[in-house]
Amino acid sequence: MHGITMSQQSVKQMPSKIVIQQGDLTEMETDAIVNAANNELVLGAGVAGAIRRKGGEAIQQECDAIGSIPIGFAAITGGGNLKAKYVIHAASMGLGSLTTAETLRRCTAHALRLAAERGLKTIAFPAVGTGIAGVPMKECYFVLFDEKAKETFERTWKRLQE
Repeated sequence: MHGITMSQQSVKQMPSKIVIQQGDLTEMETDAIVNAANNELVLGAGVAGAIRRKGGEAIQQECDAIGSIPIGFAAITGGGNLKAKYVIHAASMGLGSLTTAETLRRCTAHALRLAAERGLKTIAFPAVGTGIAGVPMKECYFVLFDEKAKETFERTWKRLQE
């Protein structure tokens, strides 16, 4: 299934530092950036469209070669012309449908597993599911992380809103 695996152990090996910042995801100098994807891996609008525009058509071509993936899974491609070496496409929704808390959790966990399996150290996530997929911005984070991370997010969120 296109290299999709679900190893729990590899996630535990990931570094635990989380940095919250605003910026252009396509300009991040990280090992990988995460695309808020649909399960057909069509790079249309929003984050996916920005990735396609700045990264070049090679990324969409790799997505086309992978094909459809299950909702809640992720796939990885090269970064094309981006500063990031890879793009991890986290499919939180079907093409034209909305994201649920469960599919958001699953695709994020799978994206982290793919990164860990490749030894990636730095990964930039957008607020997956908050665009056309319908998840309110503030709720997105609360779906993904534990209580300590939620508290850190709350403090940072308040500072960003000032």
